[in-house]
Amino acid sequence: MSTKIYVGNLPYSVTDSTLESNFSEFGGVSSAKVMMDRETGRSKGFGFVEMASAEVAQAAITALHGMSVDGRSIVVNLARPREAGGGNSGGYSAAGYGAPKRSDVGYGNGGYGGGRY
Repeated sequence: MSTKIYVGNLPYSVTDSTLESNFSEFGGVSSAKVMMDRETGRSKGFGFVEMASAEVAQAAITALHGMSVDGRSIVVNLARPREAGGGNSGGYSAAGYGAPKRSDVGYGNGGYGGGRY
C-alpha cells in the first residue's frame, strides 16, 4: 500500500522531477506532483509524493523535514485526507446566493419593517 506525503514551503524552482529524485533516495516513489496555479502556471509552493510503503515514507519524512532547499526550510509530513464536501458555507455559487436560512430574520419580524411590538 502506498503512503502519501505532503511537502510544503517549497521554492518555486522545484519541479515534479526534482521532487521525485529527492525522495527516491529513500525508496520507491509511485508519484511526485508539485501543485501549480492554474492561472499563472507557477508553483504554489507545495506538493505531494506517494511512496511505495509506510516504512520508506517515514524514513523520508524523518530525513527531509526541516531540510533547507534554496534557503527555505521545507515541511514534510504525512498527507491528511481531503475534507469531504466542498465548503459551501454561504456565499455565491452556481445555485445562486446561499445564505443560511434563519426564521428570525427578514421582513415582518421586527426591526425597521414593523412586526413584533
